[in-house]
Amino acid sequence: MLLKQTNKTGYYLLYLFMLGLFLGIVFVNIKHDIWIKDDGLLSSAMMKQLQNSEPDGSYLLGYIVKHRLSVILIVSMLAFTIIGLPIVCAYVCYLGVSAGCMLSVAVIRYGVRGLFFMAAAIFPQAFLLIPAYFLLFIWSLDCNRSLYGRVDGLEGRYFLGKQFILSRGVQLLGILVLVIMGCVVESYVNNQIVHFVLRFF
Repeated sequence: MLLKQTNKTGYYLLYLFMLGLFLGIVFVNIKHDIWIKDDGLLSSAMMKQLQNSEPDGSYLLGYIVKHRLSVILIVSMLAFTIIGLPIVCAYVCYLGVSAGCMLSVAVIRYGVRGLFFMAAAIFPQAFLLIPAYFLLFIWSLDCNRSLYGRVDGLEGRYFLGKQFILSRGVQLLGILVLVIMGCVVESYVNNQIVHFVLRFF
């Protein structure tokens, strides 16, 4: 029963992300002139600045870890509130919109090179971060459902106790480990890949 519910939650999250991705692509194509400016997103000046930059892996690691852990902290805290469900769903949709906008701008500006740049920007850390965030969102929605939903005719709060807190804490710790590993890869490996791809711009 729990596995079936988790799979169902995963499908809903995927649908929300794909909806956001579609909306992001539509937004960029409708307002083409606004997005594609000389000083806009992924402009030639911006790409040139990236080419000439020499990012410090240790500095990047601190910045990225701080950003990602802040997101995890906010999402996990909201999971225990009554507004957690709509907020998490809206955030997943927002991530899809952001991805759709970035992808569309990259393709419109640079064609196939834009696709390669986008791939370089998210890999290989995506192999760790995508599953981690997916698990985080499922974790958040399951926590929220356990607290405010009904399971087998019982109020969700009936299940709140030491075992609940311990099991959820262990799950969140595993997600944090995945995220930190992804941050390390993003800081020390991904920037080299991005700089290599930028040679073709």
